[in-house]
Amino acid sequence: MDTQLMSRDWWPSPAKLNLFLHILGRLDSGYHQLQSLFQILDYGDRLAFDINRSSTVQLDTHIVGVAHDDNLIVRAARLLKPHAATDAGVRIFLDKQLPMGGGIGGGSSNAATTLVALNHLWQCNLTEDALAELGLSLGADVPIFVRGRTAFANGVGEELTPAPLAPCWYLVVNPGVHVSTGEVFSLPELPRNTPALSWASYSFENTRNDCQQIVCDHYPEVANLLHWLVHYAPSRMTGTGACVFATFTDQNEASEVQAKLPAEWTSFVAKGVNLSPLQQKLQDVIAASDMN
Repeated sequence: MDTQLMSRDWWPSPAKLNLFLHILGRLDSGYHQLQSLFQILDYGDRLAFDINRSSTVQLDTHIVGVAHDDNLIVRAARLLKPHAATDAGVRIFLDKQLPMGGGIGGGSSNAATTLVALNHLWQCNLTEDALAELGLSLGADVPIFVRGRTAFANGVGEELTPAPLAPCWYLVVNPGVHVSTGEVFSLPELPRNTPALSWASYSFENTRNDCQQIVCDHYPEVANLLHWLVHYAPSRMTGTGACVFATFTDQNEASEVQAKLPAEWTSFVAKGVNLSPLQQKLQDVIAASDMN
């Protein structure tokens, strides 16, 4: 690995899974009323922040197909900037591991990590609630990463109830296609009338992903992946896709199935965690600064 990469102070930007996704209806605002269970993973991207007083926000890592000023990382930093205690500037570096358009929250997680890290580094001193509110203006999934806890979600995804889960391992597989969330939610045949579920009655078996069938109909690559994976373990598409996950109680079992995957699919094995690596990093940084 590049020495410069190793020497930077990296902040985690973890992936998430939607263990289920129910669409209850459509709001007058155009947003959809959802229920979901967000599972934070111990795997993802990472970001580093070089603080300066240039008053500018610069992302040094180019993402193909995304203009610099449109990147959620840049937008999050600029959104937070008026709250900084000093004349704040920053150069941001991204070590990208998560696929775009995969339904595992890469962009939203990047935005949340930017908000959480710069809130500390710029001494903004905003509360978690205030950061989550800022994050919601960037995207419905950003608050879950700001709060950093596995959670049962209602509303457009912003009403979060902590929902600790037993340890579980996931094989997450990307079929190599990009699925547009906006496109999926605009399709007229998308189910929009699933009855509300109480968290107390949740089980994997009595839930589903309301987007899964419609995505499979439009993207045969996702359908083929699900057909392959379900033979080995309970499997489901996450979010609006395209990634699919299989659940395991044992890491070795997940790795054994991963080794059998066809070469054209990329994948990773990760553990579900109840506290985000980002929140753990923040706690460690605060504890270290308190000792100095």
